[in-house]
Amino acid sequence: MSLPHLSFYSAFALSSLGLAFHRTHLISALLCLESMMLSMYIALSIWPVENQTTTFTAAPILMLTFSACEAGTGLAMLVASTRTHGSDHLHNLNMLQC
Repeated sequence: MSLPHLSFYSAFALSSLGLAFHRTHLISALLCLESMMLSMYIALSIWPVENQTTTFTAAPILMLTFSACEAGTGLAMLVASTRTHGSDHLHNLNMLQC
């Protein structure tokens, strides 16, 4: 396994573990999601270079666009939950109260 593959897999695995085990604040969950998207962006950027094709060169741009939309939505949810509940702790957010 090459070094870029190892770094991609380890970054994605560490951010997945961070999302699974450190669920106290909404901002930490959003940061873990962003690191997952960043590792997927790097993998999609490396993939056309390794395969020497030009057909998948638009995929990283599309992924980056969705990542920016996800970040904007996540920050809007963070601000809205902080204003309504007073903090960004995930145990304070109850879907039955919304």
